[in-house]
Amino acid sequence: MKDKLEQRFRELEGQFDIEEPKLGHFDRFEVKLARQTTKQPKWNPNTWKWLAIAASIALLFTLGLGNYSTKQGLELADVSPKMEETQSFFVSTIQQEIENINLKRNADNQQIIDDAFKQLNKLEENYKKLTVELDDSDKDKRIIYAMIANFQQRIEILQSLLQQLDEIQQLKNNINDEKII
Repeated sequence: MKDKLEQRFRELEGQFDIEEPKLGHFDRFEVKLARQTTKQPKWNPNTWKWLAIAASIALLFTLGLGNYSTKQGLELADVSPKMEETQSFFVSTIQQEIENINLKRNADNQQIIDDAFKQLNKLEENYKKLTVELDDSDKDKRIIYAMIANFQQRIEILQSLLQQLDEIQQLKNNINDEKII
């Protein structure tokens, strides 16, 4: 290794920069450095006040959103025993339909299923908002009806999706049958 280093130095002999800086270079450098360190940004005492106010507003805003998003509403099951049965029926039906859809999931129908599930997620978000409104409104019947309608819409979307998946499968089978013949 030492030999390689010595050999490299011999190869580069005469190519090194051996010039020294002009006289006074270090003094000029120190002056520039001193000027740079003496210039400090001006901090206005009022700036801290504005920063504190902005931080307080941001904190209050965050806490307000946190309380809103974590607020739990009333489910249909909390209204009455009959509504508990209704909610149980809808939830089990929706779960069963989702299981049926997942059994039929493949690469050909992935996009259709994803689109339908996006619609379901939007309806789920709306349902969560309805639970909060139900709690705030002291069990208003209009909100209860809206919650039931939300469940029905979800089931309709799932049933429509299942029908589309069946139609796609039938078309694929027909095309395959025609290729065989």
